[in-house]
Amino acid sequence: MADRTDPAPTEASVQRALRRAATGRALDVAEATALLAARGAELDELLRIAGEIRDAGLRDAGRPGVVTYSKKVFIPLTRLCRDRCHYCTFATVPHRLPAAFLEQDEVLAIARQGAALGCKEALFTLGDRPEERWPAAREWLDERGYDSTLDYLRACAVAVLEETGLLPHLNPGVLSWSELQRLKPVAPSMGMMLETTATRLWSEPGGPHFGSPDKEPAVRLRVLDDAGRVGVPFTTGILIGIGETPAERVDAIFAIRRAHREYGHLQEVIVQNFRAKPDTAMRGMPDAELHDLAATVAVARLLLGPKARIQAPPNLIEGEYDLLLRAGIDDWGGVSPLTPDHVNPERPWPQLDELARHTEKSGFTLRERLTVYPEYVRAGDPWLDHRLLPHVNALADPETGLAVESARPVGRPWQEPDETYGGRTDLHVTIDTAGRTGDRRGDFDSVYGDWSEVAGKVTAGAAPGGDADVRAGLRLAADDPAALLEPRHAELALALFGADGPALDELCRLADDVRRDAVGDDVTYVVNRNINFSNVCYVGCRFCAFAQRERDADAFRLSVEQVADRAEEAWAAGATEVCLQGGIDPKMPVTGYADLVRAIKARVPGMHVHAFSPMEIVTAAAKAGVPVREWLTRLREAGLDTIPGTAAEILDDDVRWVLTKGKLPAAAWVDVVSTAHELGIRSSSTMMYGHVDHPGQWLAHFRVLAGVQDRTGGFTEFVALPFVHTNAPIYLAGIARPGPTWRENRAVHAMARLLLHGRIDNIQCSWVKLGDAGTVAMLQGGCNDLGGTLMEETISRMAGSGNGSARTEEQLRAIAAAAGRPARKRTTAYGHHPA
Repeated sequence: MADRTDPAPTEASVQRALRRAATGRALDVAEATALLAARGAELDELLRIAGEIRDAGLRDAGRPGVVTYSKKVFIPLTRLCRDRCHYCTFATVPHRLPAAFLEQDEVLAIARQGAALGCKEALFTLGDRPEERWPAAREWLDERGYDSTLDYLRACAVAVLEETGLLPHLNPGVLSWSELQRLKPVAPSMGMMLETTATRLWSEPGGPHFGSPDKEPAVRLRVLDDAGRVGVPFTTGILIGIGETPAERVDAIFAIRRAHREYGHLQEVIVQNFRAKPDTAMRGMPDAELHDLAATVAVARLLLGPKARIQAPPNLIEGEYDLLLRAGIDDWGGVSPLTPDHVNPERPWPQLDELARHTEKSGFTLRERLTVYPEYVRAGDPWLDHRLLPHVNALADPETGLAVESARPVGRPWQEPDETYGGRTDLHVTIDTAGRTGDRRGDFDSVYGDWSEVAGKVTAGAAPGGDADVRAGLRLAADDPAALLEPRHAELALALFGADGPALDELCRLADDVRRDAVGDDVTYVVNRNINFSNVCYVGCRFCAFAQRERDADAFRLSVEQVADRAEEAWAAGATEVCLQGGIDPKMPVTGYADLVRAIKARVPGMHVHAFSPMEIVTAAAKAGVPVREWLTRLREAGLDTIPGTAAEILDDDVRWVLTKGKLPAAAWVDVVSTAHELGIRSSSTMMYGHVDHPGQWLAHFRVLAGVQDRTGGFTEFVALPFVHTNAPIYLAGIARPGPTWRENRAVHAMARLLLHGRIDNIQCSWVKLGDAGTVAMLQGGCNDLGGTLMEETISRMAGSGNGSARTEEQLRAIAAAAGRPARKRTTAYGHHPA
């Protein structure tokens, strides 16, 4: 790898950056990079500024002058790794180890010794996915019945919680959104060092990360974002002195700041200096110089601000405690009285008395914290799974969130909390009379992330084609409508999404002709009841006005009996289907979803249960620690018939992460519905449009649906869902537009009919969102289905829809008649309803 050097900053540029920093001005990349070169008096001034920012943050946090640490044990679960980092001595090869992994008894022995010494954190460190490189790792896991290293890690974390009471902190490397979901219930915190954003250090031969798939910066940045989306208190940081330039180092700090501003989940940032180790490819590299480390810590403090918790490992600083404290750190990280630092075994941790003495000598008080930082301890939801709360609360001071130093960990059951029901359980009725209590939930300013960061991710689509493309698109729609979905006809399809005037009328006429040929003139509907069993949710979807915090005035939870009562009432009123959906409620028991289905089937055996969005399914499976396929199989055995294809929104992650913050990625949605179809559980498909999206993303969404249908044939219908903006947080924040236009509604429904022709026959329009008159127009432009009577509808009404929450059969028949068509009652799967 060729060395890269940046021009050294001038004295004037360093002085200018210092003046800006001293007056609280925001620094750009160039100014921050210049400050890394500060030495002598300039470095002293930089440290002074950074220290004052740190001090202000500690005062605001209610712990002035307090520097923290965590008393831990280090559990090296496996030292095998699929990566080949050129500076690492932790990772090794199978023949140098007595076994590929520590046995669970060995893990518990370390944890018990730590608990006896007053440790409260069990730091699990391990190589990335060793079974993908080393047969010995794969064989070890297979012999013990584990599918993966992460499965075994989860089991060990549960064992540590139940047997010792230590709090696991997991460092398993790169994780996907789904894997983070699966591990969150067993660990109050997790971590992964970003290290650097310099791609060349990974991609170029000779680089420190060359040959290490998990060290690609883009991959690691995705992990930071996914951890935020899942709501994991997360530790990250940078490793300095591995060949990065000063500008690249600053870029990494900016990347960390961006992720935290959007999600608020980075509980600490480590600034770690490279120390060369023998027997590594980088043994000849010089160590990162300590004044360089201090300058980097200070710049990190300036960029990340007073609320950031910044750490420097005390065993890597050659006794320069005061220098790092002056630079702006407020944490020393994990320190163990029992186990060595297995990543830097040649550099032992200082004794706690020594660390306290050096900290006090610099004017600070050393206090113990837990593995999860005080801010997240005090917040609770959405950061900590409820099964972890007894373990955390037993060790935490409820006032400060810091550790109770005299507390000793004791093993406790890792189990579901007691079920609680109640709240505004009549919301399904009173939403149409009294309405919602307020236009937004109580944590509006914090739960959705930094709105300015969100706004910066909204992208504009390309301008639609001109009249010639519209005319060509209409000709293709008349001859071969499904061909519009092919990439070679993308410009024509996009032009039709933008059609207006006579061209739009012609588009709708063509769509209605295709509808007539595909399904005839009958307008179908189902007699059903929506049952929202809980609206408590902490995911923080930015479009959702339904979700409430547990303590909000409009929050509610229904018991299993109450849900079964409503299903029985619906059956007595002629319903053949109930649709169950709820918030991602942290207190929903693992068995709760299947219990709901079984209760309905026991009470009303003939009722079709259409239940649980892909988001609910993937979250519940993660909480249970089982694959989605196994979880769906359990639900099917309980009596689940079909699932709603909601939680799709737009199946394009660029817009999803603006719109939803923490919802499942598009690939996970596809995996859930595809798996359901493979198990014989059919689903609807949906698209919510008219917010921060554009026609290019609509077209991509239809292609994803078509691809799934080609593979599985499991979609029963497509439902277009216009965005209801009135109480939507992303609209109230000034980012989303106020729903789709009338022209867009007509175009989207007509295009759905054309694009999905030959794949999905039934195109449904939502009377809840469109109103009766709007629904009539969609029936005249390609749609053939009205959905259901609903009986209760809370989600759209909470968002501000003004079209009521129920329709009788007579009212639905009247809508069909207004469109000039006969109405016909159907089953959920579009069979003929027996007379």
